[in-house]
Amino acid sequence: MTGSLEIFIADGVLTGGAADLFDLRERLESSEQFTLSDARWSAFAGAPAPDARALLVDEIVVAMGALDPNRVVHANWHDVILEAGPYRIEGLLPVLPGFDPGRALTRPGGTFIQLRQVRLGIVGRMDAGELERDAALVNRYAVDRVTSDLELTFFFPAAEFVTLQGAPLG
Repeated sequence: MTGSLEIFIADGVLTGGAADLFDLRERLESSEQFTLSDARWSAFAGAPAPDARALLVDEIVVAMGALDPNRVVHANWHDVILEAGPYRIEGLLPVLPGFDPGRALTRPGGTFIQLRQVRLGIVGRMDAGELERDAALVNRYAVDRVTSDLELTFFFPAAEFVTLQGAPLG
C-alpha cells in the first residue's frame, strides 16, 4: 500500500508516495536512503531537485504523512518551537511522566522525534503561511534552536536552547 508523504529538506519540499509506510520512522532510520515515487519538487530560490529515488535520509529535516499522532502512549506533552534549517516547527513533544532532564534514563535513540499538532512555516517569513498536520517526524540533529519549558539537550544535541519566556537555558 502506498501512502502520501511530504519531505522537507533544506532546499525545498518533495511530495509524493512511498510504499509500506506502516512505520515511517523505522523506515527512515533503517536505511541511509529513502525512495519517494511520483515525486513533485518545490524549490527555494530555484534549487535543483534531489534524486527522489535515492534521497539521503540525513538530508531530511521534517517528514509528514502516514503518522499516527496518538502512537506515543503514557506521555506528557510539552510545547516546543524548533528551528531546523529554513523551517520553524511548533508542536507537542512527548516525554515520560516525571521527566527530569538531569536524571532521565530514557533518552531518544533514533534520528527522528515525533511531534503532534504540528505547525510548520519558514523562519522569518510569516507571510509565507503555515502547514498544519496531526503529526511530523523531525530530524533531531538538524535542529538549530529549541524553545521549550524543558531542557532537551538529549533530544536535540546540537541546538541552542531558550525558555518559552525567551531566556537562555543553561
